[in-house]
Amino acid sequence: MRIPRLPVLHWPSVRGRARADAGPLLLVAAVVVVVTLLAGAVPPLMRATADAAVQDAVRRAGTDADVTAHANWERDDGPGGGRARQPQLPEDIDTFRQHAVDNLDPTLTAALRAPVASATSVPLKITDGSVLRTFTLAYLADDNGGPRVTWVEGGPPKASVTTPGGIAEIPYQAPPWPVQVGLSEADAKALGRGPGDDIPLMDDNRQVKKVKVSGVFRPADPADPAWRLLPWLLSPAKGADGIGSTRLAGLLSRDSLPDARLALEPEQFDRAVSFSPDASVLDLKAAEALTTSVVGLKANSSSSAVFDSSLKWATQLDNVLVDIRTRVAAMFAQSSVLLTGILAAAVLVLLLAAELLVRRRAPGLTGARQRGAGLPDLAAELLLESTLVALAAAATGLALAGLVAPGTSLEWAVPVVVAAVVAGPAFGVLAAARATRDKRVPANRAARRSAERTVQLRRATVEVAAMITAVAAFVALFQRGIVPAGSAADATGQDGGASLPASAPALGVVAGTLLLLRLLPAGTGAALKRALRSRRPLAVFGSARAVATSARVLPLMILVTSAALASYAFTLDATAGRGMEDGAWRTVGADARLDMASVAAGSTAAVAERVAAAPGVTQALAGQVSEFTRVSTPDAFVQPRLVVVDTRALRRLEAATPLPKTPGLDRLAAAGTGDVPALVRSSDGTLRPGMKLRLLRADAPPIPLVAVGTAPAIGDATDLVLVDAAALTAAGMPPEPNTIWVTGPGAARAVAANAVAAAPLVRADVLEERRAAPLTSGLLRLAWASAAMLLALGLLGLALGAAGSAPDRWQTLTRLRTLGLRPRDTRWVAAGELLPPVVAAAVLGPLLGVLLARLTLGSLALRLITGQTTDPALVPPWWWLAVMAAGFVAAVAVVVPVEAALRRRRRLSEVLRAGGS
Repeated sequence: MRIPRLPVLHWPSVRGRARADAGPLLLVAAVVVVVTLLAGAVPPLMRATADAAVQDAVRRAGTDADVTAHANWERDDGPGGGRARQPQLPEDIDTFRQHAVDNLDPTLTAALRAPVASATSVPLKITDGSVLRTFTLAYLADDNGGPRVTWVEGGPPKASVTTPGGIAEIPYQAPPWPVQVGLSEADAKALGRGPGDDIPLMDDNRQVKKVKVSGVFRPADPADPAWRLLPWLLSPAKGADGIGSTRLAGLLSRDSLPDARLALEPEQFDRAVSFSPDASVLDLKAAEALTTSVVGLKANSSSSAVFDSSLKWATQLDNVLVDIRTRVAAMFAQSSVLLTGILAAAVLVLLLAAELLVRRRAPGLTGARQRGAGLPDLAAELLLESTLVALAAAATGLALAGLVAPGTSLEWAVPVVVAAVVAGPAFGVLAAARATRDKRVPANRAARRSAERTVQLRRATVEVAAMITAVAAFVALFQRGIVPAGSAADATGQDGGASLPASAPALGVVAGTLLLLRLLPAGTGAALKRALRSRRPLAVFGSARAVATSARVLPLMILVTSAALASYAFTLDATAGRGMEDGAWRTVGADARLDMASVAAGSTAAVAERVAAAPGVTQALAGQVSEFTRVSTPDAFVQPRLVVVDTRALRRLEAATPLPKTPGLDRLAAAGTGDVPALVRSSDGTLRPGMKLRLLRADAPPIPLVAVGTAPAIGDATDLVLVDAAALTAAGMPPEPNTIWVTGPGAARAVAANAVAAAPLVRADVLEERRAAPLTSGLLRLAWASAAMLLALGLLGLALGAAGSAPDRWQTLTRLRTLGLRPRDTRWVAAGELLPPVVAAAVLGPLLGVLLARLTLGSLALRLITGQTTDPALVPPWWWLAVMAAGFVAAVAVVVPVEAALRRRRRLSEVLRAGGS
């Protein structure tokens, strides 16, 4: 049995090769450093962006993200058959607060701030004859007893009884029970009340409430989290009870809390414990565990139909976290598509650099092999060298990544390091083995043809395998999408089986390049045949050299891959940017919009006239927008958004904006009796063109509708019915306009000036908010960085490819100079050799990138980043693509003179010597 020996290293050869080829090795190291820096820094930056997005989403959710426990009061029946005053109520609130804390698991406890218990009344109407204002009685208690205040006038509320222990009992139909409250300075000024004054209040049942002001306070810390729950305690809150309304509140003390319970009906006074999430301690990983805990808490919550004092949990935190985790998963998947493209181009560049290095070393490796060096020995020497270079460069890149990012990632850097380690030794051993093998070329023609067919079959096998892999990636992408259903559960950046779909664009580029490699030799051959029939010797020489180098695989693959994937990144950026703009237009519907208050809806027409007359306003369209309108179909009842407008004015508005023109608007204004024509839109197909519908009304017969077309997307409504105002009026239902759409450069100023009883919404503000969102800005920055990196790799590949073919090219050109070719002509011939693959890549690469973007962007769920209800339309940035293509062609004009200057020092005798290189 022969025992295999260990490879023997020849250290002088190792050192000599490293010194002789220091330049190419440094080039390989530089590529590894740059790509490892990007691959090591981007994933941590993505995770940091995801953490920032989670925190931003929770902050934007406001009180919707609060975890709140409600519980019914214990009955206050007294021994005499009436309602008893309960002086221990403040202690009961404290016990209730602690009981809610005890029901939280450790995950929730760590993510939530200290609880704040509250007891609040329903909004009571202020009956002083002024505008719509409401008033709430409120009590707050936290671990410190409640937010601290300073009484600037009067004092804290006191109990309304002086009996020992504060015990009292009143009949159920007794007169209003007095209760004292404190007012903030802002609320006292708005009400015009001070200590000792009564506040005229009445509930929805027209029962008068007897509320007296005990004093005016100033908060010791207006930023205290307790005030966040009830901001109207500190200052009047507009819109709290509907647009156009104003809510104020009075602060109860521990002494007056029992009186408030007695002054209100049992169903008019609610107690709750609120936990606000601490966004600063949340991140993507914590969001997953927190979602699970919140879902479990709500699942174990008591039903609202149960009237005992058990806890009833309510929160939208789980929905907020699921939504942001889904968007984060989309961002991770979209980023992986861009990173995969960078790694593919980087690996190809490393392979080409290794091939160039082996060409330089070929004589030395062949000589070492002829002197008796074994292939394992050569492989070990080359592997040692490449490992040291790759690991040192990777360590440098990762160290730099640690300086620019919160941590480093090894996952995306591994392919680059492996390629740098393996490529050089593999090519070197293969070159040495081929140079010293004793296999002879068959003299038999049939045997030679058989060997050629074997080589062709091997190449075809590789190409078919690449095609099959690309097809599989596209099938996976089309079937499951880049963000499959349920991906929010795995939004931590893990693969989740998405590697194959994410590599679809890169694999598609490789497949397209393989097809181009089949066509390019035929094209250069046809050009040579045409040149041979011409009288231009330079065209003949250039075409001949192009034919000789057109079969090189790696240079063309690098050029096409970098051009196509850079075009893909540019197209993704342009499409996302246009998608955000279109989404902002859809959300607002114009340059600006005014949503009128329900109490001010009657003045919509007058406000629209004032807005239309404002400077810079080109059009102001008033219409009615009603949510959850009841519409019956032959199969079901739906609650769509009803939009009633003058369709002729709507057509003019669409003509003045980038909004797509709605077909079928002319049919809405058609005169006649019978069914009212309508345009419909539905996410599930419940509302379809051609259907007969009925618009249900509470106190009137339904109005028959007929769907004559598809409605445009207006806002974020998934179900929509659009009808003409005149047609609906003729059917017996005059519209009540409550929304004004405004266009023109002065729209924002006009709506701001008329927002007294309305809520303004400006398109520019919506767009800026979406652009500044962490996920969106992070993805678009990565798209630009990817495009820049791919272009740099493409230009480097062009330079390496030119350097690889330079010895043969300039040997031929120098010999042609001995036949009378001028130096300027040699540069034209060199350009003619280099231009065919570059032009092919500059023209076909961007087109291939746009084609792949058209095929795949619909599966990347860009709508989750742009804020649209549907995926954005493809927007190729043709100007950027043209500049990129021109840059590749211009690079040839730089490479050729540089090569000519470097080769000018060679002597003619060296070139003419037989076997010279």
